Formats: sequence, structure tokens, C-alpha cells
Amino acid sequence: MSIDRAKTARGALAGAVAAVVWAAQQPLDKRVFGVRYDDCEVLGAAVTDGPAALPVGWVLHTLNGAAFGAVYANAAPRLPLPSWARGPAVALVESTLLWPGTSLLPRLHPRGERFPRLWGSRAAFAQATWRHLLFGVILGELERRVNAPEDEAVPPSYEHVVSTNGHGTLDHTMVTITPMAPGDGDEG
Repeated sequence: MSIDRAKTARGALAGAVAAVVWAAQQPLDKRVFGVRYDDCEVLGAAVTDGPAALPVGWVLHTLNGAAFGAVYANAAPRLPLPSWARGPAVALVESTLLWPGTSLLPRLHPRGERFPRLWGSRAAFAQATWRHLLFGVILGELERRVNAPEDEAVPPSYEHVVSTNGHGTLDHTMVTITPMAPGDGDEG
């Protein structure tokens, strides 16, 4: 399997942007979910203490998003999902698989006692799910657009799967009525 460096770099950029949006909205989701957990703070506090922890955490979080985006850009086309579902699905699967690791945070993190208990907290799990869903939607859509085939001026739309009524379009509906021969049906 060959890796397209330009495609990988564009995927990394999409992942970095998605990670920055995630980090920027954390103050709001901390209020909404009532959990003071901050991914950037946890990452930064793992390598330094004091006022530098949060900026270092932002850098590490952005680099993690870039690495995830680079891998995603190469793996996404192989996933048996519609393009709009790939980013959210991959991010939510990653979040769900790694969530049990939050039980180790208080014991393994050098400053683990500072952070709220995550494992066993429904609000914290909902917060993490929201963050990963947001990241996945942004990553998936940005990567789809920046890595669209060169022969497409605009990436394909989702109109064939989404409509204002939520049921698709009438153009994609097909009904076949076949007359029944005598004796083919339930006659009693």
C-alpha cells in the first residue's frame, strides 16, 4: 500500500483544525456537561507543571489531531461507510475503545489527583462522546473536501442521502407492482 504524502499532509491539517475546534469549545462543554475535564490541561500537565501546562497541552492536542487526521486520510476511503459517516464513526469508535483507560488516569498521570474522576461518570462519558463526535464531523468533512479527487471541482453532495423531510427524494424511489396469476396468492 503506497501512501500519498500530499493526501496525508492534507489529512493532518484537517485533523489539526478539528482538534483546535475541539479545544476551543471545551470551556462551553464543561459548563454544559458539568465536568471540568480539559484534554489540553491533562496532556500539558503530563509533561510540565505551572502556567506552561495549558499552552503545551494545546500543542500536544493539536499534534494528536494531526496524527489522527494523517492516518484517517489514508484509511477512510477503505471504510465501508458513506463518506459523511466515516469521520464521526472512526472518532466515536476510538473514544469508546479508549474510554476504559480513563480509570488509570488518577494512578498513572503525574498529576492525576488534580483531575475529576472520569471512569464511572456518565456526564464525563457524554462529554467525551460529544467532543469526539464534533472532532469526527469536522475531520471527516474537511478531509473529504481537501482530498477530493482532482477531477471534481466540488466534492459530491449528500443530497442523495439527506433531504429536508428526512426520507430522501422521490426520484430515488422505485415501486414495482406485479400482477398475480390466479392461484399465486393467499386465497383462504
